[in-house]
Amino acid sequence: MAQPPLAAQMAPAPWWKFGYVWMVIAGPAIVVVAGFATLWLALANPETLVAEDYYRQGIEINKTLAAEKDKSLMPAVQGRNHAATPPGATPAPAGQR
Repeated sequence: MAQPPLAAQMAPAPWWKFGYVWMVIAGPAIVVVAGFATLWLALANPETLVAEDYYRQGIEINKTLAAEKDKSLMPAVQGRNHAATPPGATPAPAGQR
């Protein structure tokens, strides 16, 4: 009894039975799904508009922050000035001359 050739015995498997094919397809497929999810989020939750006077509001915030910073440093500045001033270098108060 003659056997068929080896090539005829081993028919190639279809492409969908190879795991690497699915691994290669999965990457771009996940990116497409994530893109649609992002698009849905963007369309479902639109951003609010910026205030008309955004520049003035920013300036006011900066002024407030600068004032708070100066206030918080005041004890340190006074302590530094007191430690750096030698005794007797400060003039006597006006009522004690």
